[in-house]
Amino acid sequence: MADNLLEVNAITVRFGGVTALSDVDLEVAPGKITGLIGPNGAGKTTLFNTITGLQTPTDGRVFLDGTDITGWAPHKRGRSGIARTFQRLELFRGLTVYDNLLATWEAATPGGVLGRNRGRARARVDEVLEQLDLVNVKDRLAGQLSTGLGRVVELGRAMCAQPRVLLLDEPGAGLDPSETSKFRDVLLAVCGRDTGEPAILLVEHDVGLVMEVCDNITVLDFGQRIASGTPKQIRDDPAVIAAYLGEGEVA
Repeated sequence: MADNLLEVNAITVRFGGVTALSDVDLEVAPGKITGLIGPNGAGKTTLFNTITGLQTPTDGRVFLDGTDITGWAPHKRGRSGIARTFQRLELFRGLTVYDNLLATWEAATPGGVLGRNRGRARARVDEVLEQLDLVNVKDRLAGQLSTGLGRVVELGRAMCAQPRVLLLDEPGAGLDPSETSKFRDVLLAVCGRDTGEPAILLVEHDVGLVMEVCDNITVLDFGQRIASGTPKQIRDDPAVIAAYLGEGEVA
């Protein structure tokens, strides 16, 4: 395994005359939770889209465990170990929790939609349901769940793709303090600290959650990386305080 499971080198993304990302570097180490924070419009989701293949960079490279995947299609990246969630809940509301997870396994596995290895699929779904404490709601329709449970189900769907790197885009959005506390524990349990996989890349505006769970944090502002370091280093960085945290956030 390479020193960094996921590595982004000098990524630039331009939309016409607008530069969304400029020469951005990012590293996600095996078995670690890496935070990606910054103001709205800083380029965080654009970077996620570039990593997952939804956005072609103007310049720069993306590496997965040392392999250059910059030219790979999104489905190939997914089947090679990159999974993500989205800012808005993207569940199949008319399907049960169980079938939401099963559908993701089938989509992520060659031949899965044809029913191949169905026993392995069900074993993986059962494993994820147990790990995320979703067994009691597995037969409920996803559209009937609270936002907090929905976020956990979305995480479970991503886990059913058996990711090496898990990209979470604002998973704490819409959660109350109790749900956020539970979700924090889930993130810490899911991260493969002993095995190295999955590593997690977390975009989140809940600064308290980021500081609690992340090993390292990268900060974007106006499409540029302005800081990278441990939570304490980021909390004390004058440039980050000025651009994003503010004095009140770090008191």
